[in-house]
Amino acid sequence: MLIGPHKIDPPLILAPMAGVTDKPFRQLCKRLGAGYAVSEMTSSDPRLWRTRKSVQRLDHEGEPAPIGVQIAGAEPQALAAAARHAVDNGAEIIDINMGCPAKKVCNAWAGSALLKDEALVERIVCAVVGAVDVPVTLKIRTGWDARNRNGVRVARIAEEAGVSALAVHGRTRDMLYTGAAEYETIAAIKQAVRIPVIANGDVTSPQVAGEVLAVTGADALMIGRAAQGRPWIFREIAQFLATGEIVPPPGVAAVRDTLLEHVRALHEFYGEAAGVRIARKHLAWYAKDRPENAAFRAVVNRAETTEEQLCLTRDYFDALERVASAPAFGAAA
Repeated sequence: MLIGPHKIDPPLILAPMAGVTDKPFRQLCKRLGAGYAVSEMTSSDPRLWRTRKSVQRLDHEGEPAPIGVQIAGAEPQALAAAARHAVDNGAEIIDINMGCPAKKVCNAWAGSALLKDEALVERIVCAVVGAVDVPVTLKIRTGWDARNRNGVRVARIAEEAGVSALAVHGRTRDMLYTGAAEYETIAAIKQAVRIPVIANGDVTSPQVAGEVLAVTGADALMIGRAAQGRPWIFREIAQFLATGEIVPPPGVAAVRDTLLEHVRALHEFYGEAAGVRIARKHLAWYAKDRPENAAFRAVVNRAETTEEQLCLTRDYFDALERVASAPAFGAAA
């Protein structure tokens, strides 16, 4: 799939997620099979651009291309300025957020709240496309609620305004992350436009990925929550789509090594204090399906230093590996 001049191969994209898709996580997911990753959303309010958080979100040094930055806001010219600011800081693709369902975002008339005003959608998209010389993409939901499912109309507005690709989360805003994704609506949107359409929502396994592509006719898949604690899902899906083969899940040692690499990168990127704190949620995601998960979290969350956090994590997974490799009771010596 192409977004402007950029080939997305494999056509698997890490979804932008606030507080999750920072540089260390994007780099890890790209290394493990994602063809493209979009940054956390950056505010269109210029008063926030110099904060440490915003500066870190626009740090792309050493990150594989293409560099995608998501912007959020409600005022066309402010979003246009934010797009220019992102490009000045290395963005090669600009993504406009019209999909976030968070209450504080929608109350500011941003995110998926914008879907309620199609005229404003058009003004925003036209302003951003006209402001930068890089491709612009749009992330939407299928509508505000079941009575206002206008994803097809918004998709046509976006295409007419010059958007290069459209990502669709198959839920209305009022569904938040509950219920089943509406793949039939994504299919209708794909039929309505000529630009690439990216299907998002409930892509949790290689088999589901294949089914979603078949049902929607989408050009690519966007994966968000399923990659939390499982960044190798991109490699698994890519292998399945290419060959039909199911890649065995990584063993305990491989998970340990990936997690330790991720935690070290977080410490290096944020510094020790913030890195230790931010790593805690990732540690919980990696361990959520493991034995003694609650006990592990209780212990590792008390770590206050890089060395403590790494040692406790290593010890936990080393213990799991010893259990996994031990002979079953009664087995022949």
